[in-house]
Amino acid sequence: MAGSSRVPPRYVPTLTDVVRTSGPRAPDAVASVEGMQEQIVHRVMQRVDLSLERRLREAIATLVLEQTRNLGPLLRDEIETIVRAAVSEAVAQELASRSEP
Repeated sequence: MAGSSRVPPRYVPTLTDVVRTSGPRAPDAVASVEGMQEQIVHRVMQRVDLSLERRLREAIATLVLEQTRNLGPLLRDEIETIVRAAVSEAVAQELASRSEP
């Protein structure tokens, strides 16, 4: 066999030729393939949607937690400033009312 050389056939049909010449079943086959593709795309999109929703929820929760941690000290400082001012004003008013005749 090593010495024999096979001559390839003169005409080898391609997949396109086979689909085109397969007769009345070709549109059904194409519709079937398209239907399967649509189902696959639909299922993949459902999985992606669920995964995205979960990941977005986790990412948002992480960001909210980080922002809350960062806001805590700022809020404490602001509240301290406001309370000091309110207490100072109240003490000043109390001292002023005691010194009035």
